[in-house]
Amino acid sequence: MTAANAKRLKPTPKQLAYQSWEFGLFLHFGLRTFYEGYVDFDKRPMTPSAFNPAALDCGQWIRTAKEAGMNYAVLTAKHHDGFSNWPTRYSTFSVARSPWKDGKGDVIREFVEACRKYGVKPGLYYSPYDGSADFYSQDAKAYDDYFVGQITELLTQYGDIDILWFDGCGSENHEYDWPRIIGEIRRLQPNILIFNMGDPDFRWVGNEDGIAPVPCWNVVDSTSFSILTDDKEKLGDRLWLPAECDVQMRANWFYSDSDADTLKSVDELMGLYEHSVGRGANLLLNIGPDRRGLLPDIDAGRLLEFGAEIRRRYGRPLATIADCKRSGGGKWTYEAKEPQLIDCIVLGEDLTEGESVRRFTLSIVTAKSRRTFPVYEGRNIGHKAIVRIPPVQVRGIELEITESDGEPVIAELSICRAGER
Repeated sequence: MTAANAKRLKPTPKQLAYQSWEFGLFLHFGLRTFYEGYVDFDKRPMTPSAFNPAALDCGQWIRTAKEAGMNYAVLTAKHHDGFSNWPTRYSTFSVARSPWKDGKGDVIREFVEACRKYGVKPGLYYSPYDGSADFYSQDAKAYDDYFVGQITELLTQYGDIDILWFDGCGSENHEYDWPRIIGEIRRLQPNILIFNMGDPDFRWVGNEDGIAPVPCWNVVDSTSFSILTDDKEKLGDRLWLPAECDVQMRANWFYSDSDADTLKSVDELMGLYEHSVGRGANLLLNIGPDRRGLLPDIDAGRLLEFGAEIRRRYGRPLATIADCKRSGGGKWTYEAKEPQLIDCIVLGEDLTEGESVRRFTLSIVTAKSRRTFPVYEGRNIGHKAIVRIPPVQVRGIELEITESDGEPVIAELSICRAGER
């Protein structure tokens, strides 16, 4: 059963914690929100005088996320256009030059305070590329100074930040002084999780569709870093870097008046959940707050429906690992007292000592004949594997690990009847 592989890599405690969060809210909000149809790297000029979210309520954002079952949130502190959602002293292109709260407002502060109030982990998105900085491509040293200055503001003025989310878009041909930048980040906030660039703790799954591949291993030797290129960035060594799937609720990342018809259905969102969280990755679902400074009503409602459906499908399993017996080292068996109609098995490894399972088989014990039949063969389990099967009456379930690197430790084995909504 055990493969003769090299010593397993292990996650850090903060990486394990991140993987347990599973589901988060992405928030694209800023000056672009007030320019209908504005796209990435748009050449049209924008002015901070247009930024005025008169009813801004970050509490509404985060309260909704919490009610939907989300555990973390990531807000665009600065997107590619360079507009800063906080009153930075390194640029005049910020909320300080807007009419909102007479230039005295700070979206980052209100966001972080809302996260703390509702028990949601705060994360900040920061685009290394900056279209407002004339010196970006002309003076790399000056831009590194600017980069470090702004990151220092974000990591010293708002308390502990759980995630710093770097978007590689626009940075394809630019060299940053990553040792300096990462050194300052780690010095200022040693416990922060960095996304995908510099010295990452977790990685982009490589698409904006919200879908993780099969298998989706936690250990990789390269990462995808930009939607604009298929090139991968080689890592110095194989690293434990769990994947995150980011995807939009609508067609656009930022709010638009013209894309309400693209709002994803609960059925589609559940499919994305099962293709991301159900494959061991985290799901970061984006909603663009509107020009009032609120999550649009239909988006907020859909998010709450989505959260309720996750709970309905997986919140009340028919049986759990506590009802199973282990035998033969790599086999777990559940025996039902009466036949049960099932259509879903949820698995999870204890990853504290690394990822062990390389291949596994799920079998059912049929209701009438009590015969054992394999119904699914899989590869990795990782943090979570959601296995959907056609509905079938069973007397039991059998999980067998057929190939592993070391002794497998199964932390979750839940048997569910998800059914239809």
